Amino acid sequence: MKKMVALLLAAAMMATAAGCSNASNASSAASNASAAGSESAAAASDITVGVCIYKFDDTFMTGVRNNMTEQAKTLGAKTDIQDSQNKQPTQNEQVDTFITKGVNALAVNPVDRTAAAPLVEKAKAKSLPIVFLNREPEAEVMKSYDKIWYVGAKAEESGTMSGEIIADYFKANKSADKNGDGKIQYVMLQGEPGHQDATLRSKYSVEAIEKAGFATEKLAADTAYWDKVKATDLMNNFIASQGLDKIEAVLANNDDMALGAIEALKAKGYNKGDKSKFIPVVGVDATAPALAAMAEGSLLGTVLNDAENQGKATVNIAVAAAQNKPITKENIGYDVTDGKYVWIPYVKVTQDNYKQFQS
Repeated sequence: MKKMVALLLAAAMMATAAGCSNASNASSAASNASAAGSESAAAASDITVGVCIYKFDDTFMTGVRNNMTEQAKTLGAKTDIQDSQNKQPTQNEQVDTFITKGVNALAVNPVDRTAAAPLVEKAKAKSLPIVFLNREPEAEVMKSYDKIWYVGAKAEESGTMSGEIIADYFKANKSADKNGDGKIQYVMLQGEPGHQDATLRSKYSVEAIEKAGFATEKLAADTAYWDKVKATDLMNNFIASQGLDKIEAVLANNDDMALGAIEALKAKGYNKGDKSKFIPVVGVDATAPALAAMAEGSLLGTVLNDAENQGKATVNIAVAAAQNKPITKENIGYDVTDGKYVWIPYVKVTQDNYKQFQS
């Protein structure tokens, strides 16, 4: 009897062991299958990045989004790019729609950089990577989520380079100081109030002129909201209030506004080839129209805001993050600062090198 009980117990134990082994094998197989499925889902061809651009008719951002599209194709991924029409509520709705559609990552060029926090909360609720570009969210927002990154350039660099271009011109052309008072009398065309690029470009351009040894006098400054037509109107106002004899330089926060100022100057017979009727104008972005203006001699200089690499870096981060890869130079091709920031350097564009940037 005892032998029979022992045999039965042994049999039961063997059956239990076999059952556990089978369950373990089944669990392992399921886990492997799940991992394989996850790996398949993480393939670049399965990734869609939902992109919001603050407005499509911004010349610089057009270059950025075109490069985003091309880079996504290179990686085998897809982009769905929407025009936020310079309206933050519209952009908020677009992000909601992207989340409903099930995109794998978000890339946002915010209409209002101070309104980034709610977009981050939307992404965070779905554990969705979000990459901001060209308009930097506030530091507290960047610290609020572990799947948030920023791609852009340090605006103070562009301001410094703009000022240096003006200072170099005055060093080489003593007659540019029309009244011979040793000061550079300038007008300033600014981007939208509160935008970090507008604030820093304005500040550092003037500081660079003064560091070069020139005193400065601001005759007038106002915002044209990055827009060429608004800048033409504003420059006409400056001409009417200050007079062309007083204005010695024009500092513009971007190329579209610089070109708008040139339209106003040309209407008065300036910047059309006559060296005695030339007022130096500088912009930022090195857009194709700006480079064309440099070629004809109406624009003194600009600063390359690298649309190609901003677009590429943004897509590289979004796709890598969607694949759960660490955001490192090895995975995205760009240096990463503090684990969250990719800074794309500016380049000074003058009459000596502008042809290098023409396509």
